[in-house]
Amino acid sequence: MDKESLSIVKIGGNIVDNPEALELFLADFHHLKGRKLLIHGGGVLASRMAAQLGIETKMEQGRRITDAETLKLVTMVYAGWINKNIVAALQKIGCNAIGLSGADGNAIPALRRSPIPVDYGYVGDPDPKKVNADFLSQLIESGITPVFCAITHDGNGSLLNTNADTIAYSLATALSGKYETSLYYCFEKEGVLKDVNDPQSMIPSMDRAESEAYKKQGIIADGMIPKLDNSFRAIENGVKEVIILHARNLLSKRGTILVKNQYLSDII
Repeated sequence: MDKESLSIVKIGGNIVDNPEALELFLADFHHLKGRKLLIHGGGVLASRMAAQLGIETKMEQGRRITDAETLKLVTMVYAGWINKNIVAALQKIGCNAIGLSGADGNAIPALRRSPIPVDYGYVGDPDPKKVNADFLSQLIESGITPVFCAITHDGNGSLLNTNADTIAYSLATALSGKYETSLYYCFEKEGVLKDVNDPQSMIPSMDRAESEAYKKQGIIADGMIPKLDNSFRAIENGVKEVIILHARNLLSKRGTILVKNQYLSDII
């Protein structure tokens, strides 16, 4: 029996922070055919609020270092204000959504990252095998659209900040056992660009070997690194397709298509 299709969409903080762009994106997301699930970032607003509160934002290789005060802040921003506003906006247009963190329904347990070689603080790394796919499937099959923020938990009472791209990869991989999953990373660029200032320089398709070459050339850097790492891990672990694209192109699916290497043993 063929699997039903499931679209898993991650939307970046720059779109989330722009009310007009977010409204247009959510309308397109609502019109995606079939079952769907949304993951959102919110780092732009979190960094702005941190500055207002005098909390220093520290980044390492495109990832936020999360001390105790930063954890409180990002939980309030991601799981609170942003998540519930997105859910309310979806309800307005007829999409019956439910806002979740990884702690809800034990949906996404995570392991606090080792402090070696870099101490990222209260940051979690989820394992797709431990995602509560049955719980999520029950929601999806009942006609509810899950909306996840970038907060997980360690099973011992502590919340953990988690890269939203990693959450998207984990959910897509976990649910690929139940659905034919497609993963879309939507943000404010046309796709992966050779020149970040030239939207015409989009790379139409890329495999992991090409990605590594672009990293060495400095073409791929900062936040694009975890996005691509997670993309390739997804297609190497059962996800049907991964596309990195501008939020306005979600329905047309025009962006950078990530493809599986022919000889993975040379890369992994």
